[in-house]
Amino acid sequence: MEITYIALSAVVFLVVGGVAGYLARRYSGANKLAEAETKAKEIILEAKDKAASLLVELKNEEKEHRKEIDALEARVLHREESLDKKLTDLSAEEEKLRAREEGAKAKEELVAKKESEIESRIEKIGNLSVADAKEEILRRAKEDRSNDLAQSIQKIDRENREEVEKRANDIITIALQRYARSHVAEMTTTMFHLEDEELKGKIIGREGRNIRALERATGVEFIIDEAPDAIIISSFDPFRREVARIALEKLVKDGRIQPAKIEESVEAAKADLVKRTQEIGEQAAQDLGVFDLPKELLQMIGRLHFRTSYGQNVLVHSVEMAYISEMMARELGLNAEVAKKGALLHDIGKAIDHEVEGTHVELGMKLLRKYNIDERVVEAMQSHHDDYPYARPEAYVVTAADVLSAARPGARRGTLENYVKRLADLEKIAGDFAGVKSAYAIAAGRELRVFVIPEKVDDFRALELAREIANKIQTELKYPGEIKVNVIREMRAVEYAR
Repeated sequence: MEITYIALSAVVFLVVGGVAGYLARRYSGANKLAEAETKAKEIILEAKDKAASLLVELKNEEKEHRKEIDALEARVLHREESLDKKLTDLSAEEEKLRAREEGAKAKEELVAKKESEIESRIEKIGNLSVADAKEEILRRAKEDRSNDLAQSIQKIDRENREEVEKRANDIITIALQRYARSHVAEMTTTMFHLEDEELKGKIIGREGRNIRALERATGVEFIIDEAPDAIIISSFDPFRREVARIALEKLVKDGRIQPAKIEESVEAAKADLVKRTQEIGEQAAQDLGVFDLPKELLQMIGRLHFRTSYGQNVLVHSVEMAYISEMMARELGLNAEVAKKGALLHDIGKAIDHEVEGTHVELGMKLLRKYNIDERVVEAMQSHHDDYPYARPEAYVVTAADVLSAARPGARRGTLENYVKRLADLEKIAGDFAGVKSAYAIAAGRELRVFVIPEKVDDFRALELAREIANKIQTELKYPGEIKVNVIREMRAVEYAR
């Protein structure tokens, strides 16, 4: 019974709990449904509001687009009206141009007709064809214009020349004033003073063997009796005179004067002079501020100290030219260094012995190019005798400086240069013959001493050679009086006892 009661109770509780659960779920679903309906209404209202606002915006945008379209249509209409007006104007202008063209054609026809009538009249009056008449008119017009042009050019040229000459005179005057020095043409003799007159006997030697050995070795003439306590060394070549002076100085100082010692002293004098020429060249370049010349060129510049041109010392002349060229180039705004070097080296070819073929300008150009001197310097020096074209403005400056230096009072002697050239020509003529070792013009050119190689020239050939040289001198040279040709063939055997 209890179990049945318990079971019934449990069933009742289950039924009640199920009903209660059902009612609870139903109530909860009703609440959720009510809430959903509320939210749906809110969403619908919100959507309606948004749709209304979108419709308003679309209507506003449509109004704006309509306004823009209306404005564009108005502008297009305005442009169409303008184009129509321009087309109308162009049509009117075209009509005017067509009318003018027709008028111009009519005028051309009229002019052509008039020209034909004029040509006919000219041919009738002057018996000239139209072409001849035109040519005559053009010729006369050309002559008139040419005369006017020539007069204008002459006037401009005269005014410019006066101005240029004035400027040139100013530049030359400034340059010469800034570098002023005295000039004395050099002579062809050197005076060697003796402390004792008795030394002359030792210098002459037994039967004159010492003096002959000296003259043979040096190529100069020693004049013994013209001045007391002095010996005159005579030669047109200053280099030979200086070698002879140094050798004689060494012999007098040593006291032993004999042929073997003479030859030794002459060789030593030549070596000393080579060293001295190097020093002279270096000093000249240093004084001018030229520091990039090779040693060999400096030595040749030093040799110019012992060369003359019309009696003027060539090194003194070149240094003076360098100073003048530098100053003139600076005044003219040119390259002063190129002008200075070109002037210093313009006569460098004269440092080479005259036996070498070619003018001193050609030899100088070869030397400068051999030692890689700036080509601008070569171009500046090559024209100073007008042998080559003026390749650069500095060449005119160098040529002008050459003329100015040579024109200084006392700088040159024309007759002296002619005399020196005659002596050099004498020696060259003899040197051109085969077998000649050396030749020296002495006694003011009245005697030519020719030394031959004894192995190549025998005694009979020496006689013939003297006659051939004399005949060639008569044919090629002009000279006063007569010239003695003395061919010397000497065979010597030398040995030393030690």
